Amino acid sequence: MANTSVAKREDKLGVQNREETRASERYIKPAVDIIETKNGLTLMADIPGAAKEAVDVNVDKGILTVNAPVSLSMPGRSLYTEFEFAHYYRQFSIPETMDHEKAKAEFNNGVLTLNIPVAEAAKPRKIEVKVA
Repeated sequence: MANTSVAKREDKLGVQNREETRASERYIKPAVDIIETKNGLTLMADIPGAAKEAVDVNVDKGILTVNAPVSLSMPGRSLYTEFEFAHYYRQFSIPETMDHEKAKAEFNNGVLTLNIPVAEAAKPRKIEVKVA
């Protein structure tokens, strides 16, 4: 009986999932936590091995992209490894209510922390009622 599974045929053709990569180079999807508060979003991504200067975070047309190349050079000759080095790449859609112009990013001990506040226009506000 012939195998008619679409997934099997795609695997044979080397088709990759959209989020995995758009380039021929291999990428690792970093582990990410996204926390929503009344003040905005906080994103924490694990990107060990990346240099602070090389981490690239940008927003274009509502898509947040985290790209972090990793130096693949190690001193000496590797005898045994349990994890692989590859560049980190991840994308997310962010709501229009976020003010990405005021976003702030910190990179400490291999963890990227990105704070994106809610835009002032999207925050709830109380309207004062005056007596006429």
